[in-house]
Amino acid sequence: MDTNNRRNFLKKGLLGATGAALLPATLQAAERMDSKIKAPELPGRMLGKSGIKLPLISMGTGGTTNPEFVKAAYDMGIKLFFSATYYGNGNNEILVGEGLKGIPRENFLLGTAAIPKEIDKRSGLLNSDFTADKYRKVAEDSLKRFGMDHIDVMVLPFAAKKETVQHEAVLKTMEALKKEGKIRFAGIASHGDTVEALNAAAETGAYDFAMISYNYKVQNREMLDAAIALAANKGMGIVAMKTTAGVYREKSGPQMESNALLKWALQNEHITSIVSGMRSIEELQKNLAMIRNLALTEEEKKQLALLGVPASTGLYCQQCKSCVPQCPGGLDIPTYMRSYMYAHGYHNYEQAWHTLAETVPSTEVCSQCSSCRVDCISGFDVKAKIADIERLRQVPLDFMQA
Repeated sequence: MDTNNRRNFLKKGLLGATGAALLPATLQAAERMDSKIKAPELPGRMLGKSGIKLPLISMGTGGTTNPEFVKAAYDMGIKLFFSATYYGNGNNEILVGEGLKGIPRENFLLGTAAIPKEIDKRSGLLNSDFTADKYRKVAEDSLKRFGMDHIDVMVLPFAAKKETVQHEAVLKTMEALKKEGKIRFAGIASHGDTVEALNAAAETGAYDFAMISYNYKVQNREMLDAAIALAANKGMGIVAMKTTAGVYREKSGPQMESNALLKWALQNEHITSIVSGMRSIEELQKNLAMIRNLALTEEEKKQLALLGVPASTGLYCQQCKSCVPQCPGGLDIPTYMRSYMYAHGYHNYEQAWHTLAETVPSTEVCSQCSSCRVDCISGFDVKAKIADIERLRQVPLDFMQA
């Protein structure tokens, strides 16, 4: 077996089918479609006070590897496409821009999570080096990569703490970019401490949008629902992410049906849309069929009940950070757990690789503990999961991108 064939064989075995599995017939139909014709209307809800009706499902593009898949999703009715500056070191924004090229700009919404280098993802705090000018450059670099005249939604990711959400330089930058027409809506994205982040955003009156982790396994649901309602009543549009986290049980265990989880999230009338990391035409078609009838079937209700069984730890990390002070080595365990979920739940190994790169290697730290002292509220075997995902650090990034 020659080098190239061996490389492709190994990559397929390690990573699985991570590309967009595009059906030829669908792509041919997309190519025939006149780009001046608007995409079909899907069931939707109003996005806060924006005046925009957004389909109940939107596309998270982090795992997308083909611009034609982006175009096909638009042709099938998807309106909001969400990327991030840290997906593929910005290359994902370029790919999304290519996929949407030639479509009338008013026909779709483009979103990105613009992450400043000065944010501590573990604490959600900005350090003293953060400035409005530096954050402006992050946003403008995204705009250049998309190749568009404006970004519809720009969010500050890893927003967790009130002082970050209400940071004067953040608000100043968002306001200036909106006045200049470079962004239309300002928002936050939150994986943890979401209640604090939402309440802080609603208090300012400066944010139009929030993208939050919201699923059947989330903790403190009553408090979170109250914060969502407050933000929505203040005119903010709320979209949900990580909604299928409960689907992904242990990597070797059975995978649950996702429809029940997606429908559950959309029972909350304040959730405008779900940002789903769709990676194939089949998955896209499945989600589009799901949003046409949100009533939970008896079988789906049984599946939700099964997810509530304590023994089902799954792959979803609550990002509560209660593990961090328990670790003698001070490892950033929540980030390790997100990387583990991206790899074994979403099969998005490139995003898992980039997420893992943000952490300090655990090899020496974990070897000093005969048994892990961390007691995870979700029942994770933290040491085993860290040891498992740590192996990804040895895989060259270009191996996953080729």
